[in-house]
Amino acid sequence: MPDHNTKLAGAVLVLALALLTTATGLFRPGYLTSDSYLSGLIFLQLLIAAIWNFHTRFFPFLLVGFLWAGMGALPFSGAWVSGRWLVLIAGALAGCVVYMHHAHHRFDSFHLIALFCSIAAVVSAVVSAFPKVALLKALSLLLLFLYASTGARLPAMGDLHKLLGSMIFWVELLVYLSAACYFILHFPIFGNPNSLGAIMGVVAVPLFFWEMLTNRNPARKPRTTLVFALSLLLLFFSQARAGILGAILACAVVCLAARSYRVLFHTCAGALALAVLAILLVPSQAVEDMPTRRAGSSFAQVFLYKGKDEDGVLQSRKSAWNETVDVITANPWFGSGFGTSVSKGRNQVAEGSFSSNSGNTREHGDSYLAILEGVGLLGVLPFLILVLMFATRALKFLLRMGRTGRLSHVGVPLAMILVSGFVHALFEDWLFAVGYYLCVFFWSVGFIFLDVSSTEQQDEAPVFQPLTTMNHPVFLSTP
Repeated sequence: MPDHNTKLAGAVLVLALALLTTATGLFRPGYLTSDSYLSGLIFLQLLIAAIWNFHTRFFPFLLVGFLWAGMGALPFSGAWVSGRWLVLIAGALAGCVVYMHHAHHRFDSFHLIALFCSIAAVVSAVVSAFPKVALLKALSLLLLFLYASTGARLPAMGDLHKLLGSMIFWVELLVYLSAACYFILHFPIFGNPNSLGAIMGVVAVPLFFWEMLTNRNPARKPRTTLVFALSLLLLFFSQARAGILGAILACAVVCLAARSYRVLFHTCAGALALAVLAILLVPSQAVEDMPTRRAGSSFAQVFLYKGKDEDGVLQSRKSAWNETVDVITANPWFGSGFGTSVSKGRNQVAEGSFSSNSGNTREHGDSYLAILEGVGLLGVLPFLILVLMFATRALKFLLRMGRTGRLSHVGVPLAMILVSGFVHALFEDWLFAVGYYLCVFFWSVGFIFLDVSSTEQQDEAPVFQPLTTMNHPVFLSTP
């Protein structure tokens, strides 16, 4: 932690927890034999350990918590559904305190617009048919923006190379784990195939394409090529068109900006070969939560029409879009309330205390339509401005780095993730759904990108040097 007072407060907290545990064992021994109480105690200890080394451990701990909660097939995922919100609250509060004590803390227009977005979401709860749920979701958005604007930026104030190296390390492990689960164990660890496509298309493919493009370490090159090929294979295997489109555009922007036409051509040729291989790996018989294909389906039917070319490319989205437009037309100015959905014939909303119920919520098929429905025309303006500001900043940064030949800048892969994410959000409604792990990761990366893409950082143009497994940090670097 950055100062003596914060360390002292942490020591007092640990001592208080130890005394509380001792008193519980003496006067309420039954609590220590309960699985629920023991699980809560272990969780509290992990949370304190993450806060104790906030710069290095909290960001991965937060992401693991949200990711674990989103993988319903894993053990203890139900406990993380509620526990993730405690982690986010702790991260937002502790991150704000630690960041404000930093000598070089600063905020700009991006952070102000994010605050206006949170205020608009809270105000929308007043007119919602489900004000309690809308208010809780609005507060979760406020906590996410507070953490992303403060605590998530702390690692970027230290060694940027180790920050990016740790991100690559963990995403690489996730790609290997995903490949083993889907291709060997036939276990859909992410549940819906679109979630697999979102992780690979928004995060993995842009990240490893950039590393493959800028890598100057011959010993690392085969490994980088392998993990990039696996991430592409998993992306095509998922048949998630939104993820494929986002990844293609992010990679194409970098190649076109740098005039690396040969690299773009070779990558496209390799991608086509991997797409054919992915079709062969997709099971022809329906398996729950696994991608499927009809026997005899063509290449275009698998990736463009999902096996039903007579219905049109966007047929699977049209019904959700039309219903969302109907709700917006009925509630144009103030919306239906942030995070709450109104369906034809009756009102619907998630009823869970800590998560949305998939049986009671409606898919919008577009993050921008979803937020327009939630907050209305009067509340959507700050959200629209925020998206445009981030997207413009990312595109301008990529074009500048490409023209000047500084693609090794640590901000380039972060900008690629932003570009792919904003494109992907056109067809999936996760961009402001805080309970979804990709939303937490995306906005944290976004606010980190603002710092590493500032004018002084652009002029420095730090070169990323990939680390080997032997000397790779397990956690983010300590400033």
